[in-house]
Amino acid sequence: MKILVTGGAGFIGSHTVVELHKVGYESIILDNFSNSDKKVLDGLKQIIGTETPFYDNDINDPATYDRIFTEHKIDGIIHFAAYKAVGESVEKPLKYYRNNVAATVLLLEKMQEHGVKNLVFSSSCTVYGQPEALPVTENSPVQPATSPYGNTKQICEEIIRETVATGSGLRSISLRYFNPIGAHESALIGELPLGVPANLIPFITQTVAGLRGQLSVFGDDYPTNDGTAVRDYIHVVDLAKAHVSALNLLLKQPEGQYYDFFNIGTGTGSSVLEVIKAFEDATGLKVDYAIKPRRAGDVTAVYADVTKSSEILGWKTEKSLTEALGDAWKWQLAVSKRK
Repeated sequence: MKILVTGGAGFIGSHTVVELHKVGYESIILDNFSNSDKKVLDGLKQIIGTETPFYDNDINDPATYDRIFTEHKIDGIIHFAAYKAVGESVEKPLKYYRNNVAATVLLLEKMQEHGVKNLVFSSSCTVYGQPEALPVTENSPVQPATSPYGNTKQICEEIIRETVATGSGLRSISLRYFNPIGAHESALIGELPLGVPANLIPFITQTVAGLRGQLSVFGDDYPTNDGTAVRDYIHVVDLAKAHVSALNLLLKQPEGQYYDFFNIGTGTGSSVLEVIKAFEDATGLKVDYAIKPRRAGDVTAVYADVTKSSEILGWKTEKSLTEALGDAWKWQLAVSKRK
């Protein structure tokens, strides 16, 4: 079966292409490389042993979908392609609504036009905002978004759910990620942000590698054990496998509409300072960091209850925080060596 992976050259997308290949799916990548590098395609080829077809186009281009759906019989789509930096979304909300929301509407229109029925959507735990209680279950209320990025994920989930409800035959699953980290064990693919990283782990690895002067820890006055924000950090390979499980579940559904959503995390929260300490333990290296004021749009703490994803998707994490941080560092060393 052929699976269109939008944003397939990105961090999570590329690892998912690997996991799809392992179980016999063929991936078609759509990515304009605005936040990824074409060298990822070389890494994928080395890992899976074959070239992955790709389209270097924008996800807001209608003609691109017509071409892809004409040239390939697409059995399902995993929709990653989105801007995802919370801070940037606060500064540039229109950029996020155009790329994240408008492109999802276009994708759904083109799926209906070409009779493609299966969609796995890359959502986020940001839909829960600042949760009223922890851990977060799928029954936790969706709170007012604390950033335009989070709002785009809420809106897209609503659009997909309402499209399913029209009786179009669309089958869709939204995966609400917590915080993906790490890299493939081969160190051939990993998280490679262009410019200044927006996420904690690449900022840690780049700081230790000497590419950044100092790591900024945004806020030490949160009501947590050590005052720093708490997140649920999941190894990207575990996250990639969740997409395969979601796709398998969709493809087993009978004809007709289907929609569900799942938390994808470890079930354990770690503070920023705990992650720094775990990185130091995993690598034997010190992290130079400084406490800075809180960052707009950040929540205090969020981590998952993963009972539903375990019971219905038949999926659970296998890799530890220490393993993820070790893999992230191996990836950073590989990137630095190639440069």
